[in-house]
Amino acid sequence: MVAKKEIEEIYSKSVRSGRRTYFFDVRSTRAEDYYLTITESKRDFNEDGTPFYKKHKIYLYKEDFESFQNALAKVSEFIIKEKGSKVISNSKFNKTTSDEKDEGTDSTESSFTEVDLEDLS
Repeated sequence: MVAKKEIEEIYSKSVRSGRRTYFFDVRSTRAEDYYLTITESKRDFNEDGTPFYKKHKIYLYKEDFESFQNALAKVSEFIIKEKGSKVISNSKFNKTTSDEKDEGTDSTESSFTEVDLEDLS
């Protein structure tokens, strides 16, 4: 049996946002072409209080970059046009952990890190 090739990290960017971190990782296919994985990692807690991370991944290949970028731009523009850029939160659902308070995170303000997907193509 052939040994599985270890996945090499070619390029990576991360964006932290409260309890979530988004990872943009460039990987290589077996044919040695590049693709992008976008991972959302969210810290949560077990019933006993021990932390764990929920992860969700999207695999995006070069042939889909242009349509993905166009759709993301249009959807982002729609949201900002319809609801503005200010974050709207319902205090009933807005849970702030003590870690977020310590980091100086204000639930009424939001900071964004812009990631240009063209840098990855």
